[in-house]
Amino acid sequence: MLLFNTQNELVSHLNSVSNKETSIGFVPTMGALHEGHLSLLKESLKNNSVTVISIFVNPTQFNNVEDLTKYPKTLEKDIEKIKSISNEILVFAPSVDDIYEGKTVSTPFNFDGLENQMEGKFRPGHFDGVGTIVKRLFEIIKPSNAYFGEKDFQQLQIVKKMVEKTKMPVTVVGCPIYREKNGLAMSSRNERLSDAERKEAAIIYQTIFQTKNLFASKSVKEITEFVIKEFQKHPNFELEYFQIADEATLLPCIRKNRAKKYRAFIAVFVNKIRLIDTVSLN
Repeated sequence: MLLFNTQNELVSHLNSVSNKETSIGFVPTMGALHEGHLSLLKESLKNNSVTVISIFVNPTQFNNVEDLTKYPKTLEKDIEKIKSISNEILVFAPSVDDIYEGKTVSTPFNFDGLENQMEGKFRPGHFDGVGTIVKRLFEIIKPSNAYFGEKDFQQLQIVKKMVEKTKMPVTVVGCPIYREKNGLAMSSRNERLSDAERKEAAIIYQTIFQTKNLFASKSVKEITEFVIKEFQKHPNFELEYFQIADEATLLPCIRKNRAKKYRAFIAVFVNKIRLIDTVSLN
């Protein structure tokens, strides 16, 4: 397994092993890898000649300095997990200076309104940071296919929109959410939870899954009231938002339309640790 710390080293290697027929699969991550990340790597290995994973905690997508400071950094453990999948995977773990070349700022993007919903409302500038780093990594690696987990469904739609608008020759592939045994969506932030918090956090998936059953017969208002009441029973958990939205536009569902696909989205704080989840409703 090869580890690259600079873009020049990585690009030089990719040029040496690539030709017109080479398919490059790319999995962008911020490290603290879990089974969800490994599933993305497996998908890439199945469908590409070369697989690259980036491990880079991107400062421009954090609007909370404390969250950035406390984000888990476990490169050595991450490398061991990657090796357990394949020794052929290329690891790109650059510094902030190497990526941003001394200008650690994000570029403003217009994602046709996708950026203004849910995460965008509560994390100002977040998706400008996401767009900036993903575009930069795509420019460096030039992947044929890029793999993202559906847990961050809004991010997935944002990246697809960025690729569409910039006409980058990358196929963005969304992959299913991996969950812990109690249903909690796997996330690098789960590592910051205590055992008790991690166990109780099952309430997030249990509640959002119940909305899937309610969606057929209840109004959006009734479902939202149900979710609020469920979290009132768990004082350690602070519900930041719950929203049912159109999958394509991410606009809130006011009145159900059978021709559209909808998802439920949720964000919850436990001990200042922010967790998100989503489920398809139809």
